[in-house]
Amino acid sequence: MKSLNLILVAILLSACAHAQTSGIFRGNDLKETTLSEALSQVTPGSIVVIGENHGHKEHQRQQIEVMSELRRQGRTVAVGMEFFTYTEQHLLDSYRHETLSEADFLAAINWKSPSFDFYREQTLFSNLAEGAATVALNAPRTITGKVAKTGFASLNEEEKALLPPQFSLGRDSYKERFLGMMPHLPNPEAGERYFAAQSIWDDTMAWQATEYLKAHPQQVLVIVVGEFHVAYGGGLPDRIRARVRGIPVVTVSQINTFGLSDSEIKEEVTPEKYGIRSDLLILSSAKGPGQ
Repeated sequence: MKSLNLILVAILLSACAHAQTSGIFRGNDLKETTLSEALSQVTPGSIVVIGENHGHKEHQRQQIEVMSELRRQGRTVAVGMEFFTYTEQHLLDSYRHETLSEADFLAAINWKSPSFDFYREQTLFSNLAEGAATVALNAPRTITGKVAKTGFASLNEEEKALLPPQFSLGRDSYKERFLGMMPHLPNPEAGERYFAAQSIWDDTMAWQATEYLKAHPQQVLVIVVGEFHVAYGGGLPDRIRARVRGIPVVTVSQINTFGLSDSEIKEEVTPEKYGIRSDLLILSSAKGPGQ
């Protein structure tokens, strides 16, 4: 299997003239495809989860391309956003229905960074006249912040009531990846707390997404979220499937290849011990924030 993966990567890299690769590729075999072909099998009642680098202008453009292609194919597209807390859905609804100005909306939800310019178009994409909505997905930061600092057991009953029904921690392989990204934790207990907070994040988004689709089964929900929540399926996609068995979930990884060498691109796209990175890989070379 490893040698096959290397062959697939070689094919991908040979098709590209330089390390700053761009294109759309299937995650299972790394064959180049088109957005139209890749999304043609997305049916009503599906969730498309797009992983991004936060605040990356090119990734914003690609997200709108995905949503627009689904609309061109006749799908009613709702949009789920990691960046809004589900307890503030009423504020998001007021903004979408233009009864709350953008400035007042951002002040009410205490928006800080990155600039809302990166997410305005996604937030406004769903067509209200079609019955689609923009869905606030995330857990209150007061909850995740408290768990990260003092542990799950420190939550009071009122705070626990804000958690998803049948809340569950993420699977072991996801935890392994998560802790591997945090090499400077002061002690193992800190890692457990941070992973519990991460799991609340994922499971809450999965809960809100699946509840929305239960009420709107003829729509497609496109979720915009940070890439770590998407890659290798262990975060948000896993929690979605655990909540609704058999739900169609399509995962998309947006990979910025700017400044990467051939070997670094290879590391980004090669299936590893956790499986394929995503169903669809969108590679582009563009400067992001701070580059």
